[in-house]
Amino acid sequence: MKQLIVIAAIALSFAAPARTQPLVDPNKVAPEYREAAEKRRAEQLRQRECAIKADLEKVLPRDRTAYLNHCLDMMAAKQ
Repeated sequence: MKQLIVIAAIALSFAAPARTQPLVDPNKVAPEYREAAEKRRAEQLRQRECAIKADLEKVLPRDRTAYLNHCLDMMAAKQ
């Protein structure tokens, strides 16, 4: 049992940390894809803003998806 714990600890120490998806930079893509990159960046910023609101309001993990969907719908309705 002790060996299993040691092996698990070693495996976890070498695991790379999970990173979030970086924001798209429209200036680093080919000109023909720039418009799509700008739209993707705007969507990423809206999603990030809703996620920050969810964190500030301390939304439970089980309710987070519904909250984010509602937030994104409300932002789309405002535009």
